[in-house]
Amino acid sequence: MAKQCDITGKKTQIGGKYSNRTRATQFNPSGKTKRAPNLQKKKIYVPEIDKTVSINVSTKGLRTIAKNGAYKTLKDAKLI
Repeated sequence: MAKQCDITGKKTQIGGKYSNRTRATQFNPSGKTKRAPNLQKKKIYVPEIDKTVSINVSTKGLRTIAKNGAYKTLKDAKLI
């Protein structure tokens, strides 16, 4: 399964290790690096449907759930 947040859609990004100034003035031996999102596997209880839903969610997604409510957020993400 891909490392992607079920709520926000955040996924792994690829980037360099050096700044643009360093890259312009010297050889860049390190190449690319992966930056993974901060994913957590959580079980969230939804009282409206009386079920527990297991999701992979980023920490920003957890804040979204706390702000808007579990039922509305999961319904918008088409998980319930």
